[in-house]
Amino acid sequence: MTPDALMAAAGAAFRGAADPARAAAMSAYMRGRFPFLGIPRPERARLERPLLAGLRMREDDLARAVDACWALPEREFQYLGCVLLQRHAGRLPAGAIGVVERCITARSWWDTVDHLASRVVGPMVRAHPGLADVMDDWAGRDDVWLARTAIIHQLGARQATDADRLFGYCALRAGDTDVFIRKGIGWALRQYARTDPDAVRAFVAAHRDVLSPLSVREATKHL
Repeated sequence: MTPDALMAAAGAAFRGAADPARAAAMSAYMRGRFPFLGIPRPERARLERPLLAGLRMREDDLARAVDACWALPEREFQYLGCVLLQRHAGRLPAGAIGVVERCITARSWWDTVDHLASRVVGPMVRAHPGLADVMDDWAGRDDVWLARTAIIHQLGARQATDADRLFGYCALRAGDTDVFIRKGIGWALRQYARTDPDAVRAFVAAHRDVLSPLSVREATKHL
């Protein structure tokens, strides 16, 4: 399916299922940052299923489709773009990280960024270890969403976690005042604590004077 055909089919399916009442509530939940069509996630997944069945796109076609998703105002189309990238993440070349970066830094909010971080960037870094250098760069960026992505991209990696990088990023941003960075640090540490609780305890103890109370609380929630 071409990007144009995919977007035409998605537009027809999504707009046909629009629910203005739900749309208002969904937009309010996201602090009015984005308009919605009002399609709940289970219904959106049902509508996506025939569009994505057996779909495999070349890198340039995928980039066009994802960019088209980000160009549309309604948030459901950005969610579709996230799913497209997730489905192709294991096959994407390292250079496609530029497409993902565009998505992280445009129409940015936790809903799309967290999906891309854990389900697209994480698999890409594991498939292309050289992309760890990109994470090193993102971890120090002024852009909150790139930094958050670097911090949480290893969620669920378990024993495959690069602990030195995880702790390094958390230490680098420990004094950050942004709530999304603070919560991202806590989340990343809490998840890694399932694999190596002693290492997380030691890190928190060593950095308690600079970590925010939010980061500490989230990191130690299950310890």
